[in-house]
Amino acid sequence: MLLLFAQLCSSMRCGGLRVAVRRVLVLVSAIALIPAILLLIGSSVTRHRYQDVQYTGQKLAVDGFDGLYGTWGPGPDPTWMSRMAIRMAARRAELRDACARTGLDVPNNDSLHQANPWEFLINNQHHLVWCNVFKAASTSWMYNFNILAGYTPHFLKQSKVVPLQLARQRYPRPSIETLREALNSSISFIIVRHPLERLLSAYRDKIQYSLPHTLHQRLGLKIIQNYRTRVKGGAGSRDPTKKKRASPKWPTFSEFVHYLLDEYKEGNRFDMHWAPIAEFCTPCHLHFELIAKFETLEEDQNYLIYKAKLQDFIHPEWKNPAKGRTATTNLISSHYSQLTKKEILHLYNIYRFDFELFGYSLEGFLDQGLEDPTSSPSASKAQHKNFQLTKLPIP
Repeated sequence: MLLLFAQLCSSMRCGGLRVAVRRVLVLVSAIALIPAILLLIGSSVTRHRYQDVQYTGQKLAVDGFDGLYGTWGPGPDPTWMSRMAIRMAARRAELRDACARTGLDVPNNDSLHQANPWEFLINNQHHLVWCNVFKAASTSWMYNFNILAGYTPHFLKQSKVVPLQLARQRYPRPSIETLREALNSSISFIIVRHPLERLLSAYRDKIQYSLPHTLHQRLGLKIIQNYRTRVKGGAGSRDPTKKKRASPKWPTFSEFVHYLLDEYKEGNRFDMHWAPIAEFCTPCHLHFELIAKFETLEEDQNYLIYKAKLQDFIHPEWKNPAKGRTATTNLISSHYSQLTKKEILHLYNIYRFDFELFGYSLEGFLDQGLEDPTSSPSASKAQHKNFQLTKLPIP
């Protein structure tokens, strides 16, 4: 109609009116372009978000997969989800084969051959089941489960109650019947970690830096009392010719390992922070749909959150942030170099099923150890070559 009016005015020489009509036409055209411009801007922002994902200062890198995921938008790329599903299927198959190979899938009366429901948390609302492995992102996921239980972030920040105690108020320890029923209708997951790296993390957190007036501080004093006199030449040293240095107020890693080996030899139950996963969560007797690994945790937990449709409730968050792989490697070297190779092999013996079930090896650990002064080089070399084939007795 405006065009017809413009033509009519043109034939009648309307002058100023014709100019006004043209301005109206330009304005209408500009308004019509606004939706298209907004759509283009939104698309650009979305692409930018997927290219720069941040989790409390750490960029999410998806190892071997296309793109970066973690932004809580419409959902991840289906191809990436499929590849993650393949990864989880491979880990389940590896676990199943290892259970059969080691005989752990055969029911029996000991703790390794029967299901242990004690450490599981069941969230019925979100159909989620988790076995809490301490020192394997347990702080972060205990926080997540408390959020899913209805606690607010402000309350969790202000509360003086231990997070595990808060969680157990909402997630009572299940019976085996309750757990099996929940597993039939839930996504079950476990987070695992290299056994000797997890052990070192437990030592540093609970022994070296134990809180005052706690059970672990008292345990540390007991270890010093019973094992410090066995170590000559200073803290953690095996060389009596070295000048004695002032001993630390906490047990050295070497002293802690001596305590651990004696506890194993005597058949005593381990503290939950360094108990073997094979006994703690009994993965050969209870099904886990997702097996996340500490080494690939950012992408694994991202996959879990999307698969369980939790993106509107929780976000990946590191409660005990690491300082990077280089720092971890340095810690491994400085602590495991306090041990002999034979002692490291004895630790492997304790955690051998965790190594087997989840595909870990002693690479990067055994070569840190000192040669056993009581063994000849040839005998030591032969023992190291065949250590995985024989269960080593604890002296």
